[in-house]
Amino acid sequence: MHDTEEALFRTVHGIAGRFAGQPVPVVMDALLRHLPKAPGLEVTEIRKIAEEISVGRDPSGL
Repeated sequence: MHDTEEALFRTVHGIAGRFAGQPVPVVMDALLRHLPKAPGLEVTEIRKIAEEISVGRDPSGL
């Protein structure tokens, strides 16, 4: 499970670096295309992550 979580955080971090400040739908599309499948990861949570990235924050914590 730890490997999946690390992959999620690294993916979010990479997308945050590339898509910071972009509109939520653009960030959401990138997240949906690149995030590894993980149990319990819901679309509503991905949207919250996209909203954070859209305003320039990196929610990965990395």
